[in-house]
Formats: sequence, C-alpha cells, structure tokens
Amino acid sequence: MSPTFASLKVFNYRLWAGGAIVSNTGTWMQRVAQDWLVLTELTDHSAVAVGITTGLQFGPMLLLGPFAGVLADRLPKRFLLMVTQGLMGFWSLILGLLVVTGTAQLWHVFVLAGLLGATAAVDAPARQTFVAEMVPEDKLSNAVGLNSASFHAGRLLGPAVAGLLIALVGTGPVFMINAVTFMATLLSLTQMRVRELLATKKAPREKGQVREGLRYVRGRPDIMLVMAIVGMVGTFGLNFQMTTALMATSVYDKGAGEYGLLGSIMAIGSLAGALLAARRARPRLRLLVGATAAFGVLATASALMPTYELFALSLIPVGLSSLTLMTAANTRVQLSTEPEMRGRVMALYMAIFMGGTPIGAPLIGVIGETFGARYTILLGGVVSMLVAVVAAVYVVRSRDLHVRYRLLERPHLLVEDPAVTREETRRRLASDDARNAATAA
Repeated sequence: MSPTFASLKVFNYRLWAGGAIVSNTGTWMQRVAQDWLVLTELTDHSAVAVGITTGLQFGPMLLLGPFAGVLADRLPKRFLLMVTQGLMGFWSLILGLLVVTGTAQLWHVFVLAGLLGATAAVDAPARQTFVAEMVPEDKLSNAVGLNSASFHAGRLLGPAVAGLLIALVGTGPVFMINAVTFMATLLSLTQMRVRELLATKKAPREKGQVREGLRYVRGRPDIMLVMAIVGMVGTFGLNFQMTTALMATSVYDKGAGEYGLLGSIMAIGSLAGALLAARRARPRLRLLVGATAAFGVLATASALMPTYELFALSLIPVGLSSLTLMTAANTRVQLSTEPEMRGRVMALYMAIFMGGTPIGAPLIGVIGETFGARYTILLGGVVSMLVAVVAAVYVVRSRDLHVRYRLLERPHLLVEDPAVTREETRRRLASDDARNAATAA
C-alpha cells in the first residue's frame, strides 16, 4: 500500500475513515445550506447575520474548549464521540423540520447554531485525539493527514450536492440529510474492534486540570507559536464559507449552484494538500511558516480576480496552502504533546483555531457590507502575510538561526542552527577520538 494511505491498513481506522467521509459530506452540505438560508431566505443578503450565525456556531469552542479537553483526557473517547455525534445529528434534524414546515425564523437558526457549536466543542478534542487510539504513533502523522483528506473530500462533494439540492428542493431537506449522515459515524464507532484500540494514559480526576493544561502550553514556546499562527489566520483568513457566499452573490451575481461549486473547487486544492501532508512523517516549522505566507499571497490574489471563473480557479491553490498550514500545525502539536495532556492541549488548540471565528466572522461581515466582499478575503490575505513575517523573524531570533538564500544552489533557502552544528561537531570529534584510541590499542 502507498505510504499516503498507510493508516488504512488498520481495521479500526479504516472503519472510522469510511464513516467520517459520509458525515463530513453531510456537514459541508449543512454549512452551505445554513449560510444560504440566512443570506437569502431569512434576511435580505445580510452579511452581518451570516457572521453572527457563524460566530454562534464556533463561539462555544472558545468558551468550552478547555473543559472539553479535560473530558477527552478523562473519559473513554469512543463513548464520548457516540454522544456528541448523536446530538449533532439531532440538532440538524430539528433545523430541517423547522425549515420544511415553514416555521423557521432567524432566532431559531441562531439558537441551533449555538447548540451545534457547544456539542462540537466537546466533540472536537475527543475526535482529534481518538486517532492516537486507533493507529500506532509511527502512523499518527499519516492518520492526521488522512483525516484532513476525508474532511476535504466531504468538502469537495458536500457544497456541490447542497447547491444542487437547494436549487431543486430548498434548504430544509439538506439539513435532514445531514442528520442521517451522522449515523455513518455512529455505526463505525459501534462496529470497532475494541480490543485492538490502543490504550492511552488517562488523566486522573483532580482539581486544577484546566489550569494544568494552560501551564503546560505556557511552558512550551513551540506550541504557543503554532497556536498564535493558527489563531490569527483562523480568525481573519479562513472564513471562506462566508466570504465565498458574499463574493458569489454580491460581486459575481451568482446563485446557489455556483456558490456551492466554489466550495467544491476549493476542496480540490485542500484534498491535494491533505494527501501530500499524509506522506510527511513530521512536518517542520518552516513548512508551517511557509504555508502561512503562501496562503496570504494566494488569498490576496484571489480577492482581486475580475471574473467568477478566475476566482473559482484561484481557490484551488488557496485550498492547498490553507490545508498544508492546518495539517502541519495539527500534526506538530499532537506529536509534541504528552499523551495524558493531549486532549487538553488539542482543546486549547481548537479553541484558539476556531474560537477566533466569533470575533472574525462578524467583523468580516461588517467589512463586507461597508467596503465590499473583496475586502473580506483581502483582509485575511494581508493578515496572514504579516503573521508569517513576524513568525519567521521570531524563530530566527529566538533560535539564533543563520538564514541564507542561494540562487544557484539547492536547496535555495539554507537554514543553519549553530547549536545543532556544534553538537554534530562534538559528536564527530568524539567519534574520531574513539576511532584513534581503538587504532592505537
């Protein structure tokens, strides 16, 4: 089997991946339908209302994330995921019934988006760290990459299917279909070979576990840097479900089908990035910083595209760079964290990554209504480029790295760590001394 799909050799992970791709497709269908419902059926193209809905859906991640991480470290993750997946399906079903019966109002969407967000806040750290119980550590990076590939394969299918269904039957049935797709994940969880799951060290029940997680992260500058990068980019740059809706409707004057197609086109790049990420054993920090810079440049270019067709094509490299960024960050944090702290650290990671949306989404909505839809993407591109520059300068100065660019040699960018160079020199000298002593004897 190709190294890209190595984790699929594991029965439990193979089962999980199959259920996840069905559920992920439904989730992306709901995201498109929810934005379209608010934008065109419940308001008169109100970007602020879409921003509030998005903020309510992701806000609980910021508030509940640290406590959800404690649950993920304490409780059996498989059981926890059964509960959260079932509840998320239930909230989708309620919204679908409200829309189909013609009784849905904007406040209903706000409330259900908040409930879905609260459940997802508990689900996220358990789902992220459950991977470590399904595959051995040497396949963890590969499994994280394949998780992203599954997520974005759903993103490739979901928006296009949602756009078609919205045009044919409206938004209500889309929510109800999403509710059914959660059954695929529940089925995969119930059919797993429990004896083959890898036991991870559970956190004991004691006070101060949230503070312990915060102290752990505060004592890890490498993790804090990753969280700072994804926090800024996630807040201002990764709101494409909202910003592409604004671009499709207000800039290019397109309908639901064309809007859904944008998400699928962007997912082509994201899926390619995920599959490339699955081949990397341990992504370096330079990859994360480089992907952030590339995303900033590409998003800025995308915001300036004059036609719908060029805008759609520009989303492919944007998707590739953004997925490379997200997967590199996720993998670095998981692989560098102690198993008994992984749930709390990933909860903080997800809280920072997705919790910035309640701040960024309404702000971007206001910017869209005030200055135009192009500025909603342009803001994220500029912020991402600045973040990449600041992160690069911080890494170079904090580690006393020597950076050189060589136009005529490969690799063109050469980064030297004096500490590593000194250690290698010391080892070589010690080896030479030992060899000389053996020769003399």
